[in-house]
Amino acid sequence: MEQYIFPAVFFQEEDESDYTVVFPDLNIYTDGKTLVEAFLFAKDYLKVYCTYAKKYDVEIVKPAKLTDVISKFPKAICMLVDAIVPEKVSD
Repeated sequence: MEQYIFPAVFFQEEDESDYTVVFPDLNIYTDGKTLVEAFLFAKDYLKVYCTYAKKYDVEIVKPAKLTDVISKFPKAICMLVDAIVPEKVSD
């Protein structure tokens, strides 16, 4: 098993309903109705992304430091999200 950990940025919509989650290093995003749901969707999406990157031999970039991401998005919620991916990804 391999673990990947990336900073994620959580933006709450202006009407304070949903949350949008962005992984700045990977240029991917997802969303959720609550912060917890958005976090769980982000965790799942990161796992899928890393699994397919490994399967198709696509380089997974080195993640930025969380402190650097926080300084770029001071008004958003920033946290680390991890994904555990099997060593070998089957077809």
